[in-house]
Amino acid sequence: MRSSLKSYRKVSLDSEISVASPHRIVQMMFAGGLERLAQSRYAIENKNMSDKGVFIGKAIGIVNGLNNSLNMDAGGEIAGNLSQLYDFIIMKATEANLNNDVHAIDDAVSVLRTLKEGWDAIPQDQHHLTSEAS
Repeated sequence: MRSSLKSYRKVSLDSEISVASPHRIVQMMFAGGLERLAQSRYAIENKNMSDKGVFIGKAIGIVNGLNNSLNMDAGGEIAGNLSQLYDFIIMKATEANLNNDVHAIDDAVSVLRTLKEGWDAIPQDQHHLTSEAS
């Protein structure tokens, strides 16, 4: 049953990505990163070290994807600042992984959530600009 649910979720996600705008894909990445960090925190609290490692690894992969999508030439100072924030999130996630530290997860979540809220607040008629500058 669990395998069928995973397959359904993957197909559903793949379908959504195939029609999503660049702006929506970034929103989905933010949401996925936050979800993986929450799962990491839960795993640490329950002393499930194998899940902790898997979820932190996935969160770091998502944040790396966000960082790698930045257009440093077109984005200027904003892209540089975002890159530093992404680096901070990765550093905190790594710290959480090494030390089983839920407070480091909380620090990473706080920054990522703030970035997501800012991204979500971009008006619909401006979404085309975000895909050009990111």
